Amino acid sequence: MYIRRLFPRLVGAVAVAFWGSAASVGAQSGQPAPVPDQHEQVEADLQVGLSEAPQAGDEHAGHDMGSMMREGSGTSWLPDSSPMYAVHRQKGAWTLMAHENAFLQFLHESGRRGDDQAGSINWIMGMAQRSVGTGHLGLRGMFSFEPWTIRGCGYPDLLASGEQCHGEKIHDRQHPHDFSMEISAEYDAPVAGDVRWQVFAAPAGEPALGPVAYPHRVSATPNPLAPMTHHWLDSTHISFGVVTGGLYGKRWKAETSAFNGREPDERRTDFDFGALDSVSGRLWFLPTANLAFQVSAGRLPEAEAAEGAGPRVDVTRATASATYHTMFRENSIWATTLAWGRNAETDHATNALLLETNLTFDEQDTWFGRFEVAGKTAHDLDVATVSQAFTVARLQGGYTRYLDAARGFTPGLGMTLSAGIVPKELEAAYGRRVNVGVGVFATFRPALSATGAAAAAPAGHTMVMTATDPAKLTCPTPVDATTASKTMYNGTTYYFCSDRDRDGFLKDPAMNVAMMPKQ
Repeated sequence: MYIRRLFPRLVGAVAVAFWGSAASVGAQSGQPAPVPDQHEQVEADLQVGLSEAPQAGDEHAGHDMGSMMREGSGTSWLPDSSPMYAVHRQKGAWTLMAHENAFLQFLHESGRRGDDQAGSINWIMGMAQRSVGTGHLGLRGMFSFEPWTIRGCGYPDLLASGEQCHGEKIHDRQHPHDFSMEISAEYDAPVAGDVRWQVFAAPAGEPALGPVAYPHRVSATPNPLAPMTHHWLDSTHISFGVVTGGLYGKRWKAETSAFNGREPDERRTDFDFGALDSVSGRLWFLPTANLAFQVSAGRLPEAEAAEGAGPRVDVTRATASATYHTMFRENSIWATTLAWGRNAETDHATNALLLETNLTFDEQDTWFGRFEVAGKTAHDLDVATVSQAFTVARLQGGYTRYLDAARGFTPGLGMTLSAGIVPKELEAAYGRRVNVGVGVFATFRPALSATGAAAAAPAGHTMVMTATDPAKLTCPTPVDATTASKTMYNGTTYYFCSDRDRDGFLKDPAMNVAMMPKQ
């Protein structure tokens, strides 16, 4: 009992600290660094020896600013060309970042199972990274205030299903997220050549199962609504107890997790710890800077609550996904995710398919869309019928107009329109075979960050980590002024983790300096 009372207080303190950090970072990000003239030249003798190839024995490869953009939820990966919406700064040896996405929305779903609700869908995340020994240490905390900003058992989201509330199956609603979405630490270090090992541990976090969770997918960023296929793809993104280990190279990762795969209960402010008896494995492959593929599978004992007083239900899940990102012009991105998931229980199995996209022009006009189709049982949708499963579909689209950024954050206004489609057997339960939903919302998120601009860089260019003080570099091995790679630009000396990073900097020093976090 003491632990259940203590944990929320500790987590609350961490949340306040991260919120304060985000505000501080945001305030400082409002003072942009001077941008050097794009036509100024680096001293000629420093241009000698530029090379596209990695240096032999370069154990720092893979830890430049560009590689940070592939980090998704947990240990998942996005394409390397992904933009990053964050505010960040350097504080001593620590690189600090704050992310968030918040909506103030009014939603209406039609039909017999429809509802109206005003509320706020939101999350905030703080990250801190630094060098420790020969590797990198990363700390993350992610929190949501939805336990207080979403009323009842969740917000209207026709055909969504998963978890329980007041002892009954949640259906046609998306449940609020738990207050503690992620509290994690990870460490990675070189093995040999470009290969590194990684370990991730979290009292609340995401195992190696499924695609990047939808709150972190760029293809879903402007969309306030959760996918109805969430519990077939990435519902384990909040698991109370996770340990993950893996190996990775420049374009691949192999990882496995032991975790608590039981769905959280309806008390959204506590920690629902349990045995780490679920296991999963996941493979990643990034053939180009624009593509990320994953396949994964997991065995989740006692994952779901059964009807009535019956025993909990075991689930075997398999997923596969492909994500494509391209910056087709400056500050304009097309992000798309295609994902498949399969849940197998004792006496049946169901499949789900998702296709979602986000087309953003000039960081102002965003069009987003999502199409989903899934097999859902009578239990999932809480209908009284002898039929085992139904094929249902949902089509959703919307538009967001983002306004001018202020102090590192961007507000916006948007709307969404959807259609939930059910078979004839469910027409009586839903009122119609096609039920329309509408929503209007205000949104607030960080502007496109410095590291995100690397996605818009010319082909072959990668943003690199640099600092005017070598002590502020986040490198696997600490560096000092006498041994660090360095170069001079506009009378200022810049230090790097490796010769390769220095050479990358020299390809476009003006842009790299302009994109440096404030130190």
